[in-house]
Amino acid sequence: MRNSTKYIFGSFIFCLLLLNCSSSDNDGNTENEIDAPKATTLIFPSENSECTEGSNITSTESTILFKWNDAQNATSYQLFIKNLDTQTTTNYTSSVSEKSVAILRGTPYSWYVVSKNTVTETAQSNTWKFYNAGEATSSYAPFPAELVSPALSVSLAASTTNLSLQWSGEDVDNDITEYEVLFGTVNPPIQSQATTSSNNVSITVGSGNTYFWRVITKDDNNNTSESQVFEFTVQ
Repeated sequence: MRNSTKYIFGSFIFCLLLLNCSSSDNDGNTENEIDAPKATTLIFPSENSECTEGSNITSTESTILFKWNDAQNATSYQLFIKNLDTQTTTNYTSSVSEKSVAILRGTPYSWYVVSKNTVTETAQSNTWKFYNAGEATSSYAPFPAELVSPALSVSLAASTTNLSLQWSGEDVDNDITEYEVLFGTVNPPIQSQATTSSNNVSITVGSGNTYFWRVITKDDNNNTSESQVFEFTVQ
């Protein structure tokens, strides 16, 4: 009986120790948890603006200081800059909320920033567009239109016969006059489907085809820009 009592008492003490250790471990893990970073807000270059600041390296290139706000819980940032003429994107890492980058003059760009820390989750800012000023000019070409719908490489049901091509357009001078939509089964598309001042156009499609489309944006001064080519398939 005495041995049984000792055994029960010892087991009770052992369980208490296990619970205490488990609680300590959990508390420690909670204290060491790292919150995911928040998205930053962009500062400069401003949205839909002409960037005239920066150091001119050559007649074709200048250095711009990209700036954004400190993001909560972020320890580093990744800056993404896209040349809207060539549709090529470069990225840069920074431990502070700014980064000096050499880019082409007389060229439209878009940019955004991804907030990071030691956790796998990240947060992305809004995307802003700007035109990096070149030689003095009285008018700038519009930003290439952003194609919205149908999404790139989407596959549509075989029953689809009519749909709307949709896009968005912006311009530093705010003088866009019209959009020309090129559409067809040839890549790149060369057939003019419509010219319109709106941001959408209706088309007819057939089953078993892959279609390609792009948009040419025009302004008051006959400046133009071409979007990238999107494709979609009707099953």
